[in-house]
Amino acid sequence: MNSKVETKHLNDVIANHGQDLSGKVAAITGTTTGTGYVCARELAKKGATVLLLNRKSSRSESAVKQLQDEVPNGKFENIECDLQRFSSVRNAIKEITNKYEVLDILVNNAGVMALKDMATEDGYDVQIQTNVLSHFLLTKDLFPLLKKSALGRIVNHSSMARLGGPLQAQYFGANGGNLGGDGTDEESIGFQGPRWERYHQTKLANAVFTYALKNKLEDASVDHVIALLAHPGLAATNLQVTTAIDGGMEKDSILMQRAQSAEDGATGIIRASLDPTSKSGNFYGPSAGWSGYPDELEPEELLLDQKNIDILWNGCEAAVGTFEF
Repeated sequence: MNSKVETKHLNDVIANHGQDLSGKVAAITGTTTGTGYVCARELAKKGATVLLLNRKSSRSESAVKQLQDEVPNGKFENIECDLQRFSSVRNAIKEITNKYEVLDILVNNAGVMALKDMATEDGYDVQIQTNVLSHFLLTKDLFPLLKKSALGRIVNHSSMARLGGPLQAQYFGANGGNLGGDGTDEESIGFQGPRWERYHQTKLANAVFTYALKNKLEDASVDHVIALLAHPGLAATNLQVTTAIDGGMEKDSILMQRAQSAEDGATGIIRASLDPTSKSGNFYGPSAGWSGYPDELEPEELLLDQKNIDILWNGCEAAVGTFEF
């Protein structure tokens, strides 16, 4: 997290939209740094038991210790979950279902950005598997626990990169390493080219997933589980650092000088996790785009388009199995 950027909105969001989470269980992906870390910290402060779903690393171990230091009475559990390996995700699901009877909040937060054109061990593009397919798998297989909650919440994290063209089925298949290459340095600097198109597809898919879920929950008459969407604007997190190392962007770009803090970037998913007035389909994020208070937003038409919903749902189910409601 970038401590040089002033946090402006976090305290107001907690004050305006918070509620007691004592006795509740929340699972969050990607909590070692950035928005996921802040979300985990704030939900623990509200009394939730927070399951931290991360790839096993020294970073994940140190993050747990730091969270415990910041929230001495907080309840945290580190669960190994590598979103780039379906086997690891399924092991995490087994661990959760063996230990917990109810899950109240699932925050699909983790993501990678503009990485090279490469396949995971499962054969899928590293971005689509990390950002979309594995979160679909988590949601699908943890859904029985969410249904046992008085009000289960599924929170998906998108970004401004959702804006652009429609979803394309090829990105959801086992086509990793065959999806346009890495592009030129000039394209990467300008947030253009194939690696950024792959990223766009994932962030649009996160948003479309929310409205596909909303529709299917309504069709199944499941009114006590809600699907929510958030975007962080432009936040100073480790996501940009990782992408810069991979050659995807300039970490000290003029654009990043406009970034808000990781704390403010997390306020969308925090509001979605906490707001007692939330309804299925609510979308929270800065209305100005790059920064600001997480207002309730209107979804773009592309997020509601049935063709996009079909591409998303069919592609995810083909990869990880049927979603039973």
